[in-house]
Amino acid sequence: MNKQKPPRKPTLYEVAARAGVSEITASRALRGSNVVTPETLRKVQEAAASLGYLRNRLAGALAGGPSNQVGVILPSLSNIVFPDVLKGVEDRLEHAGFHPVLGISNYDPQQEQQLISNLLSWRPAGLVIAPSGMTDASRAMLSGADLPVVEIMDIDTDPVDMAVGMSHRGAGLAMARHLLARGYRRFAYIGHDIARDHRAAARLEGFKSALTEAGSTLSACVTFAEPSSVALGRRGLRMLLEGDGASPDLVYFSNDDMAVGGVFHCMAAGISLPDQLAIAGFNGLEIGQSLPIPLTTTASHRALIGETAAACILKRLTGEDTARMTDVGFSLVAGGTS
Repeated sequence: MNKQKPPRKPTLYEVAARAGVSEITASRALRGSNVVTPETLRKVQEAAASLGYLRNRLAGALAGGPSNQVGVILPSLSNIVFPDVLKGVEDRLEHAGFHPVLGISNYDPQQEQQLISNLLSWRPAGLVIAPSGMTDASRAMLSGADLPVVEIMDIDTDPVDMAVGMSHRGAGLAMARHLLARGYRRFAYIGHDIARDHRAAARLEGFKSALTEAGSTLSACVTFAEPSSVALGRRGLRMLLEGDGASPDLVYFSNDDMAVGGVFHCMAAGISLPDQLAIAGFNGLEIGQSLPIPLTTTASHRALIGETAAACILKRLTGEDTARMTDVGFSLVAGGTS
């Protein structure tokens, strides 16, 4: 039996010939070079599509050519926060002819270290990372990498290169001061695995600091060694209210996922919000604002963080100066649950 030979791959020479340009012009067009006119770019792209030509990006990278890929390392995609951030990164990069290459650390510093090593070995144009407690080795690799690096979500720490985000400690402080001004005095906290999520831990620290300033404290602090979820928030509030301690008049949750679960528990148990119990969260998710009683929360500008981080990468690649720290801020959402 004769084995059928695989079809021959089209070459760059054939693309150039069909487009009526030189090979070097075709190569520049396919790399997204800005020295190629829009009309030539269109001809080359149409020729490549009609022939089924695929550019060998690895060969260009190995030859020291420019990469149009940007590494992105996030701790999770199960939390809606990070897909929103990724969309912001992707929208800004795609507009400039760049593409994100994604890695998920699962809040594990060692896994994050391996992802940094792997992505840098592909020589990306830049790297965007939401750190999960970076190891010394991770910081050393990023410091030695000859490319722009943007640490996102948090500006409370010292970045290797650039940082774009907000102060999570400041967000916790602001929420506690808002609730104290509303007259609440008995506070409790329910959170997911804050030992791994240092941003959630920073919000809790800020919240507690504001209570201390006002001569108050948390009456209960319940945390779980599990990722955040609506179900976990609902279970956490049930456990808290069934305990022996005095019932709080407000519960601050580590994020909106957890807080929405708390609202669901109140609905099922016949607890009136905010008359019998008040609830607050963090992130400003659409689901929290779509509840029958909109959630009191802090809106983090997630897509803006992604867009700004990508813009910093692109500016640095064109030789423009960029700020070391970019604070996109946060917004207090005074919903109906408090």
